[in-house]
Amino acid sequence: MKLIQINEEQEFHLTNGKVSYLFRVMEATKTLEHLYYGKAIRHREDFSYLIEREVRPANNQLEGNLTTSLEHIKQELPVFGTTDFRYPALEVAYPAGDSLSQFEYQGYDTYTGKRSVPGLPTTFANDSQAETLVVYLKDRYSELELSLFYTIFTDYPVITRRTVIKNSGTENFFLKQLASLNLDLPTDQLEWLHLNGAWARETQLERDALIKGVQAISSTRGASSHVHNPFLALCPETTTESSGEAFGFSLIYSGNFRGQIEVDSYGISRVQLGINPYQFSWQLAPASQFDTPEAVMVYSETGLNGMSQVFHDFYQQQLVNPRWANQQRPVLLNNWEATYFDFDEEKLLAIATEAADLGVDLFVLDDGWFGKRDDDSSSLGDWFVDQAKLPNGLPSLARKIHEKGLLFGLWFEPEMISKGTKLYEEHPDWLIGQPTKQISHGRNQFVLDFSRKAVVDQIFAQMQAILETSQIDYLKLDMNRYISEAFSTDLPANRQGELSHRYILGVYDLYDRLVTNYPDLLIESCAGGGGRFDPALLYYAPQAWTSDDTDAVERLKIQYGASMVYPLATMGSHVSAVPNHQVARMTSLKMRGDVALFGTFGYELDPTQLTATEKAQVREQIRQFKDVQPLIQQGTFYRLLSPFESNEVAWMVVSQDQKTALVGYYQVLAKPNPPYERLKLQGLNPTYCYQINQQEKRYGDDLAQIGLILGGNYIGRENDYWSREMPGDFASKLFYLRAD
Repeated sequence: MKLIQINEEQEFHLTNGKVSYLFRVMEATKTLEHLYYGKAIRHREDFSYLIEREVRPANNQLEGNLTTSLEHIKQELPVFGTTDFRYPALEVAYPAGDSLSQFEYQGYDTYTGKRSVPGLPTTFANDSQAETLVVYLKDRYSELELSLFYTIFTDYPVITRRTVIKNSGTENFFLKQLASLNLDLPTDQLEWLHLNGAWARETQLERDALIKGVQAISSTRGASSHVHNPFLALCPETTTESSGEAFGFSLIYSGNFRGQIEVDSYGISRVQLGINPYQFSWQLAPASQFDTPEAVMVYSETGLNGMSQVFHDFYQQQLVNPRWANQQRPVLLNNWEATYFDFDEEKLLAIATEAADLGVDLFVLDDGWFGKRDDDSSSLGDWFVDQAKLPNGLPSLARKIHEKGLLFGLWFEPEMISKGTKLYEEHPDWLIGQPTKQISHGRNQFVLDFSRKAVVDQIFAQMQAILETSQIDYLKLDMNRYISEAFSTDLPANRQGELSHRYILGVYDLYDRLVTNYPDLLIESCAGGGGRFDPALLYYAPQAWTSDDTDAVERLKIQYGASMVYPLATMGSHVSAVPNHQVARMTSLKMRGDVALFGTFGYELDPTQLTATEKAQVREQIRQFKDVQPLIQQGTFYRLLSPFESNEVAWMVVSQDQKTALVGYYQVLAKPNPPYERLKLQGLNPTYCYQINQQEKRYGDDLAQIGLILGGNYIGRENDYWSREMPGDFASKLFYLRAD
């Protein structure tokens, strides 16, 4: 099936039987006019019936023509100053001081598959998996050229977008804004979903009706941030988790971004996603070009679950490194909440010994192993072992950990620096900030200028010295503060607006060097938890620490929200000690395990402090996770009950062949004299008979229409009522289903 079809009338139709995307070249102005995006429609030789024009006397492009007001035409790449007064997707500062552009159609190209972008993470595809359309535009007033890239995939209702601007002239220009995608939808009768939050309460789901004007999510922090995730979705009010249309938009980028929806006076909803234009400016020197990050568009006609399932499978197979995409991950134990900075080799080995006995696969040494790191005020940037804590060095510790049958992992925070370190004394100019003005600290640390190649070279060399001398199987790469004063002493005054993007390119460079030189090294990204949980880092690190908040109740919301776009196999999820270190809540070990099970799974506690009963329970949790890990990692995930709407939460995973499923059901607070409750399941084969927890048998259609009956049946055992065990607050149940 040909995925890209071009009519003689210069109409472009991208379709794969699941989704259609249509636009055309306007005859007189050579502007790209958007026609349709949504459920697949059949191709025809003429789509002119989709053109909408009304006589609008004000602000027309062509003299004598009252239907050429771009304010009333849906466009692929709107620019300001061409009779469109809505926010543009592109802004360039010209040498004369104006920002008036007009990009006109020049031609197109198509090719099978998808090409990578040097220095930027993108999705990938071979020749049978996708086709790419490139549309070429040229500025009427200069030698600036644009290339708009559209890739449609064979097996997914997915279209990716990115843009390249090139200066083929002899003058300098400054790029002020260039969105990765612009989409003008022909309705404002929509709601929008996004994920907001803060440290320890990331990915909180919000859903609101669109209003006239601008609504936006963004980051100005130098990272995608805890505050907003680079994702949003649009859907009609009637769309639910299991039915209705949904349009999802995700940006493969880790820096300052902006996702904006502008609803105009005529009911058009303009969606834009890309690098945040705030304090962004990029010099376009002669013969130079700028590539935007890639944006991913997902269409679903089966509700929000359908949208999420596409994102999950697409990112797992077309973004995550194939080395890890379908590879089962080790169950890890991280020492951070067990010891914080207070440890020595003896204590670590005692923890590792107990972890190995419990069935853990990987022991991770977190912060505090380097320099003179006894608290968070020192040593970042001096990546050499603290001999006071580890007198035999890291190679010896790694060897002893491996002798216990465990893999060994190590924590780094490579983008940061502490004052008083050798690195700071030698290179004080490597800090980000204006040296003649105040430079704020965060967590007693400062940010290294990763826009400078020499900085990345130095940090990689220090990490390489560790990796080459110690047997390390896993890295946790952290980033615990934002960029508050974006200034580089390495950039001239008129190019300071490049710093934030150049910084992220430096981060990608470091990750790329690690992946290239150590392809078997499992990397987990982290940024004070979910401060940089975005698709771009999944390209290098197949899993991310979802949040520093390990409380099981808070994790219900965090993991539920993250599942809107991210696969379960990418979500770092651990069982920690109680009282919880973030909220001081007491939850059962069962509840903590039942929540963490739907992720990468691991522990963040001191196993030497567990009772014999708790150790037995941990052994069983690990055994259970290893049994269901292929299902968790490769199955289809369904959200059933939302923690943002209910006291009860539920979700489930169904295997690709529909023969097995795992359901998690959680009650936050206990209720007196509770009503009867049933939980309707999804994704099962209606004709299969499923055995539930090796007890009762029910058919798939029965479980979908009637559901799991959550209450007990006390007929014939009425006296049990007085001695029955009450679930209480923070209770959970797991239901394992297997078809005969």
